[in-house]
Amino acid sequence: MRKPNFFILGAPKCGTTSLAAWLSRHPNIFVSEEKEPHFFNTDDRQHISSLAEYESLFLRASDRHKAVGEASVWYLSSAKAVENILRYQPRAKFIVMVRNPMEMAPALHSEMVLSGHEDIRDFRKAWDIQAERKEGRALPAFSWARRRFLYGEVCKLGSQLERLLSMVPAPRVHVVVLDELAAEPRQEYLRVLRFLGVEDDGRLQFPVYNSAKNIRWPRFTRIVFILGQIRRKAGMKTGLSLWKRFARLNQYEMPRTPLPRDMENLLRSYFLEDIRLLEHLCGKNFEHWLRS
Repeated sequence: MRKPNFFILGAPKCGTTSLAAWLSRHPNIFVSEEKEPHFFNTDDRQHISSLAEYESLFLRASDRHKAVGEASVWYLSSAKAVENILRYQPRAKFIVMVRNPMEMAPALHSEMVLSGHEDIRDFRKAWDIQAERKEGRALPAFSWARRRFLYGEVCKLGSQLERLLSMVPAPRVHVVVLDELAAEPRQEYLRVLRFLGVEDDGRLQFPVYNSAKNIRWPRFTRIVFILGQIRRKAGMKTGLSLWKRFARLNQYEMPRTPLPRDMENLLRSYFLEDIRLLEHLCGKNFEHWLRS
């Protein structure tokens, strides 16, 4: 078994699924087929909690794979994940994916609704009760994702990157900006390959995965989620694939509607300082993020 030597830390809704999929098809890169194991997320939910099970994800990695890694989007916002990774793999490289937090926050809320975790479909209402939820109140029934409802904190990518850089030398951290990845996918892909120390495989097609979706029957989504949680707690593993099939039929692709002006102004004010910090850390200008 080869230990992973690079980690895509997130953030959620920043293009991690697409990048991981592209890298997984490179002949000299191995990415675990199990997406988002979150093994090192000891202050949050671990999808995989056993070291033996985690290391089994990389059994098929061979000597031809110069880069071996995984992608778990909640590592970046975790206070413990990077520390745990460095204890396991001291020379690890880290890929961080960022986007305009004023777009990321409502996108994350939509994802939580889509998954059945979130029971408040109105983003403004969900945003306004974050303080209550941080104290453990007003949380949706059966949801274990307590800190994932703190949309403001999760989307403060500047402070999260600053924490990472306080523990890891800058040459071992590569930041990908979603705007730039969408505009020039091949150029950004080549930069990632150089960071990982592998040659260009000639990839020219860059399909987008996990694009914006909406749901047809919100109550059905919550019911499926709750039934799934009950079945898992009872140790029942059969029949889940059928529910997942129904859940996929309940989804359809749809661009997100623009935020109301007052909500846009609220987010701009909330994220301004963190965007400036991210600009400083990345050496980039994100002024366009702050425009309407």
